[in-house]
Amino acid sequence: MQPVNVICIKWGQKYGSDYVNTLYSMVSRHLSRPFRFVCFTDDHEGIRDEVEVKPIPEVGFKDFDERKPWTFGHGWLKLTVFAQPLYDLEGPTLFLDLDIVIVGSLDEFFEPEGEFLVIKEWDKSDATGNTSVFRFNIGAHVDALEHLKDDPVGARKNVRNEQEYITQYVDRQNKLMYWPAEWCRSFKRHCLRPFPLSFFQEPRIPEGAKVIIFHGRPHPDDAIAGRSGKWYRKVLPTSWIKEYWR
Repeated sequence: MQPVNVICIKWGQKYGSDYVNTLYSMVSRHLSRPFRFVCFTDDHEGIRDEVEVKPIPEVGFKDFDERKPWTFGHGWLKLTVFAQPLYDLEGPTLFLDLDIVIVGSLDEFFEPEGEFLVIKEWDKSDATGNTSVFRFNIGAHVDALEHLKDDPVGARKNVRNEQEYITQYVDRQNKLMYWPAEWCRSFKRHCLRPFPLSFFQEPRIPEGAKVIIFHGRPHPDDAIAGRSGKWYRKVLPTSWIKEYWR
């Protein structure tokens, strides 16, 4: 069986090494095929030995502070994974955000054919995808990065963030595909009970879900403790997260 890559990015202080270590642990339990797990980061301290740690790729941009990697904002660093070469990596690659909880098999994410597969953004009616979980082949989308480098202002004129940029770019090439909707579910949108049930019933795992996405607040550790991050959103302590997020 062909080996695959699973990659993530950790930059700055938002997430500690424990998030990388937990993500590796979840992947190792839910992916049965041989894989390399690579974390691109500016700080390798505390990351477990099983993880291949590499510097965030240099892609030709200059940040105003040369001590930091280039970025238009934290999320834009994801585009560095489209560099070619990308160290010695090649082949099918699954990108995972650090703040997710894997609750089902990842094997199926490597089965559908397609050049770029991603979550369909839940609150967008256009082509925008949510890049918390996406799959591509190493080197296949270096043109998206070159387009941004050639015209950093114009290329970003009509987009708010990196996921709008990359998914709309590959959609114009007719290369964009989405995961089955039930595979990747939002904790806030699909796990929380509607008001007023959220005050009495614990959040649930939606049927068919493989990955739970924690965009914004709460983070997984917040949900375990019952912290919502917003005064208007009730989150009861969510016990099943402790079973999976370890």
